[in-house]
Amino acid sequence: MAKSSVNSPAAAADTLTPRGRKTREALLDAAQRVFETVGFLDTRVEQISQEANVSYGTFYRYFESKEHVFGELSTRLFEDMHRREPTAADLTPAAKLVAANRSYYHAYRRNARMMAIVEQVATFNEEFRQLRHEHRRQLTDRTSKAIARWQTEGLVHPKLDPELAARVMAAMVEHTIYLWLIQGEDADENALLDTLDRMSVGALGLDPDER
Repeated sequence: MAKSSVNSPAAAADTLTPRGRKTREALLDAAQRVFETVGFLDTRVEQISQEANVSYGTFYRYFESKEHVFGELSTRLFEDMHRREPTAADLTPAAKLVAANRSYYHAYRRNARMMAIVEQVATFNEEFRQLRHEHRRQLTDRTSKAIARWQTEGLVHPKLDPELAARVMAAMVEHTIYLWLIQGEDADENALLDTLDRMSVGALGLDPDER
């Protein structure tokens, strides 16, 4: 991350007082609003400070740069994207895939404006590109392990490479949602999600109606 010209380093979150943590959270929330309004490239620390109603110097007590605060927001975003909605333990593999797809969709919709900025920054900033890759890897690792388990149970095509299958399925789901929610492609919500579910389930040789 780029460093600030301020001599004193930004305070670590776990060393702050309750008041300090509140100010830091206010800066994070303000930064997200500014990023979502003007984009990453046009955002300035002064704008974030004004949005949070704090001084320019106060920003640097908590963050080293706009890249630093953007990294914190990205981490918070990906934690929400990874969080799965509760599901019943006795679901079929097909139902589990559908539940995972819908959970990811709901998280993407909640965070669509920030996800658009993250996708943009990942195209020209190597550090954020690696962060984006790590986010995808965590998602595909979970799916890959499930596919491998279903193969041992005789439910999924045995010749499929679990990791590659998980990556291809994730790319299909993620890019379809990106084109729809971020690029504004026209589609009926129910029809689109049902098609994604059926293609994900069918790609593994599972019965799409066992949901």
